[in-house]
Amino acid sequence: MTGRLHAYVVDDEPGALRQIVQSLKSTGRVDVVGSATSAETALVEIPAREVEALFLDIHMPGMTGFELLQRLTTSPLVVFVTAFDAYALQAFEASAIDYLLKPVKRERLEQTLERLEGRRGDPGGAGVRAVLEKLARHYQQARPPVYADRISVDLGQQRTQLVETAKITHFVAQGKGTVAVTAAGSHLVDRTLGDLEERLDPRQFVRIHRSAIVNLAWVAEVQPDLGGRLVVRLKDAARTELQVARDRARTFKERLVL
Repeated sequence: MTGRLHAYVVDDEPGALRQIVQSLKSTGRVDVVGSATSAETALVEIPAREVEALFLDIHMPGMTGFELLQRLTTSPLVVFVTAFDAYALQAFEASAIDYLLKPVKRERLEQTLERLEGRRGDPGGAGVRAVLEKLARHYQQARPPVYADRISVDLGQQRTQLVETAKITHFVAQGKGTVAVTAAGSHLVDRTLGDLEERLDPRQFVRIHRSAIVNLAWVAEVQPDLGGRLVVRLKDAARTELQVARDRARTFKERLVL
């Protein structure tokens, strides 16, 4: 096929939807033939339009992205647009033609469009049915990751102690290392936040800022500050407050179902 790629975008967050649509249009290579903030709307509209590529969010209220794929009667090329953790991304990599992380970057989007152009008119292994089959096969074969349930902390004088991750309220960056904070005090950890993020269970720990990871079990309240940014207040005795970076707010809210 020639001409611009016909794309449809589904994302329940209006701001994210607008960003993806605008990014696609700005390339000059795509005609966005439709968009929706709910899978229910997309299920009706996609078969009625000549959709070649579906840019799809996964976590949506009501019908999820996966449920939409299961019920679609057409088979466009599928590109997941998500803020999922690394393990889920492995599944996407094994099944879809591509995936994009939010917020979508122009250079990465161009790479995705190149892949889509190579498959136009012949979805083959990247169409909806193939995607669902590959996802199911991946999850059947893949071993779930093993996350740390204890972290080694520095007590000084060449002494270390193992602390249960469940007792750690949050981690904050300090120089080239990290401080693990518990109700009993703070301890140095000889690992970067990036290292810890890979070793900690993403269902329990969320990176809310480039300098902080929070334990969701210790979150007491979430509220906006005067600048509109989210502030997390913990359950510890000090009622510690941590700011959520704007670019991490969506992922954080998804984990808490806010």
